[in-house]
Amino acid sequence: MDETLSLGRIAGVRVGLHWSVLVVVALITVTLAHGRFPAAHPGHSPVAYWGLAVLTAVVFLGSLLAHELAHAVVARRNGVEVEGITLWMLGGAARLRGEAPSPAAELRIAGAGPITSLLTGGVLAGAAVGLDALHASGLVVEAVAWLAAINILLAVFNALPAAPLDGGRLLRAYLWHRSGDRLRATRGASAAGRALGWFMVLTGFADVLFAGNLSGLWAALIGWFLIAAATAESRQAQIRGVLEGVPVSRVMTPAPVTVRATTSIRDFLAEGPFGPYRHAAFPVLAADGSATGLLTVRRVQDVPPPERDHTMVQEVMRPLGEVVTASPDEPVLDLLPRLQTSPTRRALVLDQGRLVGILSVADVSRALTWPTAPEGPQHPRSELSKEQR
Repeated sequence: MDETLSLGRIAGVRVGLHWSVLVVVALITVTLAHGRFPAAHPGHSPVAYWGLAVLTAVVFLGSLLAHELAHAVVARRNGVEVEGITLWMLGGAARLRGEAPSPAAELRIAGAGPITSLLTGGVLAGAAVGLDALHASGLVVEAVAWLAAINILLAVFNALPAAPLDGGRLLRAYLWHRSGDRLRATRGASAAGRALGWFMVLTGFADVLFAGNLSGLWAALIGWFLIAAATAESRQAQIRGVLEGVPVSRVMTPAPVTVRATTSIRDFLAEGPFGPYRHAAFPVLAADGSATGLLTVRRVQDVPPPERDHTMVQEVMRPLGEVVTASPDEPVLDLLPRLQTSPTRRALVLDQGRLVGILSVADVSRALTWPTAPEGPQHPRSELSKEQR
């Protein structure tokens, strides 16, 4: 889930909002200002209802952020790098780079979120009781009480033992501890997530069809999200199982076709697509042979035909600073997140500054579709790989 608006860094973690957060803010605001607040405490002005509803929605987003920050902070303390946090329509997502090193670490990381939400709900419940004892406005007490209840509900829902919920992570930690097999544990948690998702979808639509309750659509939407996310998580686990310990050098395309930085666009086009330039992206080399950037066909197409004679490759390429780079010995799993978020979806493989290969998402996909070799000596497979390269 990519962020639309960056909020900077909190506790050293990059935080952003997805545009769909506006849906949450609007839904909560309308529900409270037009329904719950006037029904519970009539007689206030519309400005009071709507103003407090907006403030309540914003505080709720803050509680979601605290939930995800708890995951991120505990993950960093357990040696897992955190890429960032994005708040979106169905909650938040802390993007972790890599897996927990042990079941115990997984347990701590997963449990941090629900515990934070539960504590937040408890503090807000105490605040609501205190405000009521001080005879504060009943409308304000209602807002604080709603925030307390929704945070406790968030903690309980997230604790359900189904991936990708936090409870699914807890279940995976337990299964991992019992079996010693992280992939098998992930499959079990993902199956539980799909089962819960289908239950919510079916009951949600049944609520709409037989009871006429349109709120069932919301339950069905969350259920659909759980099914999709659990399936994706299972797929990611399979990818990690295949690529675990595999270096970039095993997957990359070695000795790629390159183009000189001083080549004109006209000369470049004259050599393709049936000549050497028959791909969609090419590493660009400086006069001394060092890599200096990456040229894509899309950027070449953006050069008007009259300007192609005097426009050089170095003028339209992506500079090396904007291109993902990797070393031959780097694990593919560590590179994959950067590769997937790169505009070109390619990485230049450099060995002490010298270009030795290029790696694309397509290269990784080919590696994943290759039949798994039986356990045993790997020398014949290695020799075959060298010959085919």
